[in-house]
Amino acid sequence: MKRHRLAAIVAATLLALLPTTASADVTYPDPQPITGQQIIHDPTVIRLKSGGYVAYSTGGVIGARVSKDRVQWDDAGNAFAQPPSWWYEYNDTGDPWAPDISYRAGTYWLYYAVSSWGTNHSAIGVATSPTGLPGTWTDHGKVFTSETTDTWNAIDPAIVQADGRLWMTFGSYWTGIRMVELNSRTGKAVEGATVHHLATRPDAPYAVEGPYIVKHGRYHYLFASYDACCSGVNSTYRIRVGRSTKVTGPYVDSAGKPLLEGGGDLLLAGHGRYVGTGGESVFTDRGQDWLAYHYYDAEDQGTPKLGLNRLSWTENGWPMVF
Repeated sequence: MKRHRLAAIVAATLLALLPTTASADVTYPDPQPITGQQIIHDPTVIRLKSGGYVAYSTGGVIGARVSKDRVQWDDAGNAFAQPPSWWYEYNDTGDPWAPDISYRAGTYWLYYAVSSWGTNHSAIGVATSPTGLPGTWTDHGKVFTSETTDTWNAIDPAIVQADGRLWMTFGSYWTGIRMVELNSRTGKAVEGATVHHLATRPDAPYAVEGPYIVKHGRYHYLFASYDACCSGVNSTYRIRVGRSTKVTGPYVDSAGKPLLEGGGDLLLAGHGRYVGTGGESVFTDRGQDWLAYHYYDAEDQGTPKLGLNRLSWTENGWPMVF
């Protein structure tokens, strides 16, 4: 599971003192019905060029699920048979977190993070594959790292292309969400690249993580998970969004509040059995945008499961799920 960079019990205590941001009269859509292997955490999903779908996630050596129709999901093992040896520089188990899959230049790219609970001694790595399927990945090592002397945390990567350049947004706790430019050939951080600051939570020990950026119309939209994950039915994850005309920001919500000041429109929150919605990503399937995320099933002892909802856009250009 994705680990917070602050002790979970401290974060949960502080968050409990804050006023809730989810209005009781808001109705959130349930995820679409799916079958088969539903257990997942921090999902990233893509429709393969060869047909069908693959989802990768935290757990295992980057856990894999496959589907022919986006409804029935089957366990497909792991992206890698064994952890690359360098992962053990960042934890004792070679446990990777929060992958991100994308496709460009005829190649599938898989980004992921390795770290340990409570530290920003962290690294983001990358692997490539000709098919995107588990067992076909070649690891290429570190993309970007952070150390205890840095004010950011190099986990939760997500890739976006903008204005002919390649960017990676990342981050969890510490000072929130960051971004660096990548070399489009190697997929690794440009040497000496500026680390841009996109979002933070001054009121709640920087409790924002798992960013994902989507271009729609003239805007770039930053989706992120706010509050606390990884506590089963006690999780308070919810998904918020802001937008900017520049990929590097500044991002603001619909009221004009900057995400660097704790802003963000609430897109999806827990409701009913679907607790702690977050760890989100976005994928496009035959022209339709989809939001993928995990929730903790209150009717199944808080087990994390895959949530999928269609993503639409209002006349004012803001995303909504249904």
